[in-house]
Amino acid sequence: MQNHGTEVKPGRLPSLTGMRFIAAFIVFGFHINAAGLWPYLDVPFRQGATGVSFFFILSGFVLTWSARQGTPASTVWRRRAAKIFPNHVVTWLVVLVAGAAVTPAAALANLSLAQAWFPAESVYFGLNTPAWSLSCEMAFYLAFPLLIKWRMRRPWLVASAMVIAILTVPAIALSMPGAIEYWFVFVFPPVRALEFVLGMAMARVVQQGKWIGLGLWPATALFVVAYVGSWYLPASFPYVAGTVIPLALLIPAAAVADLTGAWSPWRSKWMVWLGTVSFAFYMVHQIVIRVSEKLLDVHAHPLLSALGMLAVSMVASWLLYRLVEVPAERFVRGTPRPARIRPASARTAPPADRRAA
Repeated sequence: MQNHGTEVKPGRLPSLTGMRFIAAFIVFGFHINAAGLWPYLDVPFRQGATGVSFFFILSGFVLTWSARQGTPASTVWRRRAAKIFPNHVVTWLVVLVAGAAVTPAAALANLSLAQAWFPAESVYFGLNTPAWSLSCEMAFYLAFPLLIKWRMRRPWLVASAMVIAILTVPAIALSMPGAIEYWFVFVFPPVRALEFVLGMAMARVVQQGKWIGLGLWPATALFVVAYVGSWYLPASFPYVAGTVIPLALLIPAAAVADLTGAWSPWRSKWMVWLGTVSFAFYMVHQIVIRVSEKLLDVHAHPLLSALGMLAVSMVASWLLYRLVEVPAERFVRGTPRPARIRPASARTAPPADRRAA
């Protein structure tokens, strides 16, 4: 795809759906590893928090890709709230009823998805830990109707500015106390919004026919190298800065593969199904891990325990998706939302004359 200025028509991007599960899975592995379950999980999953960065960039990309001119801000907010709040409220209740040690103020901050704005781990990681990222997402969604009016005629320039800002954040944080440094770099919504805007810019790159032509496999290899190597960076640089460039290239590379009909493992039937339930999986997996640690001797048989927690998380995520997520979205949208998402076929790819060369 060359820079000739041809606008790319919107199309379905099932590979991005499939990749959602990979991101959620490495977050699951990160939390399994944090529990000290099995030392062999350390190398593949110690950088698993990178999955959250993937979600933030992906959110900016997908919302920009699917945005329609004239859609009221209230519609955007209502649809995004319908997507995240039902699963969030159910998991919030489960953790609260299970007897989480949390203050009423922290519980309220978590329920309202305001927890990421408070620089206290007992608040932003209170109750269902993964929900802190939804606090950031809500800030992104609230700002999106204003941000989408930005045409970004030079999206690569915007993307470069966002990357420079993201790389600068850990350097700025060096003078902060340790706990504040971590919150500022990894949790604080305005800082993580840089990744969201980066995702928006990369969507504009593809839409405007300005993609550099990097294939899906080279982009994947670049990310894997950065994922493993970023662990060795100093201070807070591993959290986001070490992998942001490869992620910013991987997501549009997968999108272009879908648009051009190039082969992609992420849009297979099973990968798309897993991606469809990945948000529910993301919301339930930490609960399953905590309950398993409380009720079972998970360290006696670590591999079996990890596989069991994965299986239970998958079943719980399917139930949450079917019984909560789908009905809530149907109610808000007013039209049925399919429970299954079919993988893209060659027939769904845009005609050659509509693609960017």
